[in-house]
Order: sequence, then structure tokens, then C-alpha cells
Amino acid sequence: MRTFRRTIFAFALGAIPVAGPGFGFDGAPVNPQDTTIPVVSPQPGAAAALKRAAAPIAPTALPNSNSSVMSLAEAGHPVAQWKLGKMYAEGDGVAQDDLRAFEYFSRIANAHAEDSPSAPQASIVANAFVALGRYYLSGIPNSKVKADTERAREMFSYAASYFGNADAQYDLARLYLKTPDASRDDFRYGARWLGLAAQKGQHQAQALLGQMLFNGDRLPPQRARGLMWLTLARDSATPDENWIRESYNRAVAKASEDDKTMALQMLEHWVQGRRD
Repeated sequence: MRTFRRTIFAFALGAIPVAGPGFGFDGAPVNPQDTTIPVVSPQPGAAAALKRAAAPIAPTALPNSNSSVMSLAEAGHPVAQWKLGKMYAEGDGVAQDDLRAFEYFSRIANAHAEDSPSAPQASIVANAFVALGRYYLSGIPNSKVKADTERAREMFSYAASYFGNADAQYDLARLYLKTPDASRDDFRYGARWLGLAAQKGQHQAQALLGQMLFNGDRLPPQRARGLMWLTLARDSATPDENWIRESYNRAVAKASEDDKTMALQMLEHWVQGRRD
């Protein structure tokens, strides 16, 4: 059995650079072989890192309709644990409690880190790692969970590389790209992860990549391609993501007719590629 659980938690012993995947900005499919990320070798005893985070969860009263979910979660069912974690994170039918959410997500990650990326529960496991990473970005007030950017990076790295989770790839890209003293390698890793997430349809990644390409932000300017990505992102943006719509509107206002025509052609190519 591949010891991925020990592998990811070995990250806690020190930051480990991860080579990013290749990507294209033109909407063409990415070669799956380009997305293979080498995983560091396991280190003895490192699995205890998350075991300490996944402390036992004290029983709590839930509405009757959720009692079966609690029973399944306590029995180790990852789907039930994910549902309870989301309920506590969002205050959906229960009192909002980020620490309880964190603990349920930790249970999933600790028990299923080695599951195959093709397993039925793989997306839930990957999402649990992403949720943990986001908690580590900000910390949980008045709790043992403190803000820890490197720990967040470790969570995102595992979900991005082993499970291929697009949200993790986007979050990881932002960490590399937005580090104040980011090196050239940091930017390269970030751009690669951003490109891969955008190719998978992660609309926030598409928006950020579109901005960077259209404006020539540390990348050679490619206005038509940037506008294509921004158009895709705008179509998927949620009502509260005004930054995406504003970025699109600014780009359209600045784009030439040639830029718009080329962007439309690229967009048609993208849509056709997704259908195929």
C-alpha cells in the first residue's frame, strides 16, 4: 500500500517544494502525464500530525432529522462526516461551529488520505483537505487552530497533486502567486497550478489567469486569451463575485475588435474541446 497518509503529514516537518504540472493558455487539453506530481518519501511517525488535530468530537444534540447522519459520521462514514462538517461550517440546521467542522474534516483526511483518487469518496476527501487548508489560512479564533500558511500549503498541495482537485490547485496557485517575496520558482509553480485549475473549469482560476494574461501581469500579454478566460469565468461567477464581472467589463472596454474576435474563436474552440 502506498503510504500517502504518512507522506502528506510528513510535510509538517518542513516545507517541501513540489514541481507543478504543465499547462496551456489556449484552451487545449492538458496531457495527463504532465499533471503527475512526485510525492516525497514517507517519514516515520509523521501521520501523528493530523491525528493530533483530529481530536475526539464530543457528542452534541442535533435535530432529529440529522440523528442518522450523526450515527453514520460516528461510525466513520466519510459522506456523513463531510455533511456534518459543512453543516457546522455554515450553521445549516445547527449552531455554527468552525472548530467542530474542522474536526470532522480532519477525521476524513486522517482516515482516507491514502484512498485511490478514483475511489467513490475521493472528491469528498479532497474537499476535506481543501477545507482544512482554508481554516489554516485564517485560523479559528479562540481555538487550537492557528493561522499557519505553510500548513495550509501542505493541505492544498496534497489535494492538488494526489487527488487533482481544482479548488486546491487554485488555492495553491494563489499562495505561490501572492507571496510578497515570491521567487521566480514560486511564480512558475503558481502559474502552472493556476493554468491547470483553469483548464479543469475552476472559474476563479479562469478569472485570475484571464486578468494576468490580459494585463500582462508577470506574463507576456495575450489579450485575446485573457478575454477568453475572463468570459468563461464571468459565465460561471456567483452573485457575490463582483470582482470577476468587473475584471471582465474592464477587459472588454480595453479590448480591440481583433482581440474580441480572436477571443470568440478561442472560446468556441474551448467549448468544442469540452464536448469532445
